[in-house]
Amino acid sequence: MEHVASLAKLKITSEEKSKYIKQLSDVVSYISELSDVDTSNVEPTSQTTGLTNVFREDLVRNEGISQNEALSGTEETHNGYFVVPLILDKKGT
Repeated sequence: MEHVASLAKLKITSEEKSKYIKQLSDVVSYISELSDVDTSNVEPTSQTTGLTNVFREDLVRNEGISQNEALSGTEETHNGYFVVPLILDKKGT
């Protein structure tokens, strides 16, 4: 549980840890019950609505703003870009 919380960058109390361990155990138990269901005569499917290609066509619009307008909300720029705090050092960490 500590490893999962660490990956999610969560700090959990020992009380929360006990609660989450029980919940996770319940989920795993439920999923194992699903393996007992006979699906040998069930045809695989990736969707059930029958709809196909419900996406609209991409349209290019020239409704953007200029670079100067985009940078107008900040005082820190360099060569036409926003200056932001460093998040990686030279080692990549």
